[in-house]
Amino acid sequence: MGEPMPVSVVALDPVLEAGARSALHSSPDVTLVLSREAAQVTVLMVDQVAHQTMDMVRAVRSEPHRPEVVLVATDLTPAEALHAIAAGARGLLRRREASADRLVRTVLTAAGGDSTVPPDLLDRLLEQSADASGGRPARPHIAGWGLDDRERAVLRLVADGRETGEIAKELSYSTRTVTTVMRDITQRFRLRNRAHAVAYALRAGLL
Repeated sequence: MGEPMPVSVVALDPVLEAGARSALHSSPDVTLVLSREAAQVTVLMVDQVAHQTMDMVRAVRSEPHRPEVVLVATDLTPAEALHAIAAGARGLLRRREASADRLVRTVLTAAGGDSTVPPDLLDRLLEQSADASGGRPARPHIAGWGLDDRERAVLRLVADGRETGEIAKELSYSTRTVTTVMRDITQRFRLRNRAHAVAYALRAGLL
């Protein structure tokens, strides 16, 4: 087992900060550090998502050690989720969903470069994308730059924070197929990694 991952917590409300720190403290996979220290992941706790929240996400991402950001909010609308992802957040959680186990899992997923979005919120994002394009998922105006059904299925599970093996099992694919699908998506759209693929697909209405 490797060294515990350094994680910091930032919150305007000291009660929220204490709750998050308590949840993370129970995991042997993470070690809590002060906000001014080098962290691999920063958990940002907020009540409401506003412009100030996006500024905070960008500020954390612009720090010298460029920690990943997990945003935990009282609630999240589809529009707020999209703005948070665009600002640089890797993981999104609602406070009522942020149990100790789920918070740690989201932090570890973010550290691995993957995105986590609440499944019901992802469904609402997909519905809005379809409604905005007359019931059909929107597509870029470049031939061949869409997603087929298999790619959408894999990408949706990636957005839910699933590992490659879990995705393969749920969709009855081989792990090699899942890896190939994600490699094809990132190469076709010239994306950096799986999290970038999720963020791009949501913003572009590809899912």
